[in-house]
Amino acid sequence: MSIKYTPDHEWVQIEADGVVTVGITVHAQDALGDVVFVDLPEVGKSYAAKEVAGVVESVKAAADVYAPVSGEIVEVNEALRDDPSLANSDPLKSGWFFKVKLSNPGELDGLLDGTAYDELVKNS
Repeated sequence: MSIKYTPDHEWVQIEADGVVTVGITVHAQDALGDVVFVDLPEVGKSYAAKEVAGVVESVKAAADVYAPVSGEIVEVNEALRDDPSLANSDPLKSGWFFKVKLSNPGELDGLLDGTAYDELVKNS
């Protein structure tokens, strides 16, 4: 399972069954500060790549969470809804936001690998 990144600071973990798991990066949660609320997308709803699929709010700011790829939401992280601080304490594991069934797997090729994302963060 490989991980890709977006310039908007989402991570995408590619699963074997055409589903990807999406969350915010360590950099994003650092910039936001303590997350106090998440608005997750509705299961069954489809999004186009780069469409707003949710919102994360912290004590400092609110930020949109974008669908990094096109597809249908097949699962949301109810634990995150109940405990938004998971986005801070474990952003790359238990703090995931939603899972998307890919409608266009080729869109994954447009995402950043770890090295490119690290460069983006370093230069921002």
